[in-house]
Amino acid sequence: MIEELQSPHDFETTCQRLRDAVPANGFGLLHTHDIHGTLNAKGVDFAPQCRVFEVCNPKRAAEVLAVRMDLANALPCRIAAYERDGKVIVSMIRPTEMLSMLSDDAALAKVATEVEQTMNLIIKETVST
Repeated sequence: MIEELQSPHDFETTCQRLRDAVPANGFGLLHTHDIHGTLNAKGVDFAPQCRVFEVCNPKRAAEVLAVRMDLANALPCRIAAYERDGKVIVSMIRPTEMLSMLSDDAALAKVATEVEQTMNLIIKETVST
């Protein structure tokens, strides 16, 4: 269900490469959640760096919502970058698997497959050397 790759880059470089790869592949970066910073600001001692990037392709999102408006709860897509065991990881929940749990509509499955292919490309570009 979760696709993840290890980055050869440090955390900040990985995040910048991700920010660059998103628009280069036709997606927009809607928001970045700094989980590490937010938790620490709320008094929770949370050491590992962790950021969640909300990404979206407006055309694909509109196609999903045209079929089922309630699937707005599954949008936008997210890609996470985090530290685990001294390594930097980039991961996502596979859109094909997530959407298949919510709908058996063939048109949505096709959109999810195309979105997943692009998101995989974004992650691979992020972690490439």
